[in-house]
Amino acid sequence: MAVKLLFVDDEPGIRMTLAPILERHDFKVTTAGTVSEALELINHETFDVLLSDLNIGQPGDGFTVVSAMRRVQPQACTFILTGYPDFETALEAIRSQVDDYLLKPTDVPTLLRAIQSKMERRRPQVPEPAMKRISELLRENVDQIVKTWLQEVDAHAEVAGIALSVKKRAEHIPRLLELLARRVDAGQPEPEESVDSGTEYGKRRAQQGYKIPLIVIEMRLLQRVISSVLQRNLIRMDLSTVIADMLEVGEGLQEELEVAIRAFEQQKMPEAA
Repeated sequence: MAVKLLFVDDEPGIRMTLAPILERHDFKVTTAGTVSEALELINHETFDVLLSDLNIGQPGDGFTVVSAMRRVQPQACTFILTGYPDFETALEAIRSQVDDYLLKPTDVPTLLRAIQSKMERRRPQVPEPAMKRISELLRENVDQIVKTWLQEVDAHAEVAGIALSVKKRAEHIPRLLELLARRVDAGQPEPEESVDSGTEYGKRRAQQGYKIPLIVIEMRLLQRVISSVLQRNLIRMDLSTVIADMLEVGEGLQEELEVAIRAFEQQKMPEAA
């Protein structure tokens, strides 16, 4: 029987070139050009092999596809294909239990040998670890998020120019992360606590000598750090909720910023008068 292979790549030319070549070597190839197409196919068809580009639209999207295949069809062999070799990415691929990591342009004989080798030593099916909501990952990584955010702030000359202790600089972050986690769990904000958090943050920054652009920078750095931490934990995330959860996190950060700026302006008004 032909080996059923799902090939995921956002470049039409590569899909049109590689798929016929694989079919001449007794593969039954199905192609997908986006993550959503790949997830739809994984949920409705059965495959022996997944061959996915690492970056499908966005960097690291291939790990999302691999994660879905590992959970839905754990018997399938999984391969990541990339044109940008990177040691950290390779380590991530290994941690994600990808069967092999191939560099573009991969010659066909090498690709065929890799697939044949892995299929001959196909791993036994093992239960996947429980997938986690973003709220759980936020709570688990509070210390790491705070530490990394402080490093980002220290590296930014304008923000770091406001002389504050570590405690005063980051004291609002754990509370904000917990509010974001609770917002994700509930699917909606907690209005009073969110307003209180943003108001307290804005007033405190006004008293500490900040300007509004610096508050915006701080929030942008926090969003970047949260995104980075979540990306490193992508293989553990519940894909069925990740988009809605990320939207809630983004909305929560934006609302915190808006409330903080209003509170900052109100705190500064008496001084201007």
